Amino acid sequence: MTPLFIGRTLQTTGTLIIGILALRVHRHVQRERRIDGAVARQMELEQRFGWIAVVLVIAGYILEVINI
Repeated sequence: MTPLFIGRTLQTTGTLIIGILALRVHRHVQRERRIDGAVARQMELEQRFGWIAVVLVIAGYILEVINI
């Protein structure tokens, strides 16, 4: 394992952890039902884009590893 591979792996892991934690917080706030409809819709949209971002981070990592 090269230092570049280890660095990319740690960076991707950290990014995924942050992203998934943010998505979980959004889900928790949505379930509280203490927010109005407009905010709930916005958070739902953010969750969808958040999961797309997680998939893109994983895809980018795979492409980088293949290229190393």
